[in-house]
Amino acid sequence: MPAATKPTPKSVLISESCLQKRIRELGTQIAADYENQELVLLGVLRGSVLFFADLSRAIFDAQLETPGREVQIRFEFVQLTSYHNSTQPATVELIRGGSNYLKQRHILIIEDIVDTGQTLDFLYEHLSPLNPKTVKVCTLLDKPSQRRVPVTIDYIGFEVPDAFVVGYGLDYAQQYRNLPYIALLESV
Repeated sequence: MPAATKPTPKSVLISESCLQKRIRELGTQIAADYENQELVLLGVLRGSVLFFADLSRAIFDAQLETPGREVQIRFEFVQLTSYHNSTQPATVELIRGGSNYLKQRHILIIEDIVDTGQTLDFLYEHLSPLNPKTVKVCTLLDKPSQRRVPVTIDYIGFEVPDAFVVGYGLDYAQQYRNLPYIALLESV
C-alpha cells in the first residue's frame, strides 16, 4: 500500500511583510488603548506563539514612539486543542490553563485564528471565575464564514476565506508552523 501524501502549502495568502506591517499597526492600537495600565497577554498555544511574540514587541515599540505611553505587559499562556490532526475542528479541550494571576486583571487573549468561535467561548467560560477586569481578543486571522458561536473580536489582523491556512504558527498535523507567511493548504 503506498504511503499517503501529506498536503502541502500551495500559495501564499498573506506575505511576511504584510503580516509584520499589520502587527505593528495592532501593537500601536493596543498600546494606545491600554496606556498607563497593566495588561496580561494570554497566548493560546501553540498556534499563536509567533504572533504573540511579534505583537508583544510591537506594543513595546509603540511605547517608545510615544513618550509617556506605558503599558505594563505580563505574559500568560493556555494550551487548548480542537483540531486533533484534522482540518475540521472538534471539541475544545483544555490541556494546560492560565494561572490565578489572571484574577482582577485586564486580559487580552492572543489567538492565531478565530473560526468557529468555540475556542473563545470555552476560554470566556474558563476565565469567568477569575473575575477579570476586562477580557478582549486579538486574533491574527478571522474566518467568519466558519462561525458557530457568536464572539466579539476586538483586534483583527486579517479576514481570511473559507480555506485551510498554515504558516506563521498555524499548522496541519504539527507541520508548517515555521513558515514566515500565511499559505493556503492543498485539499486534504
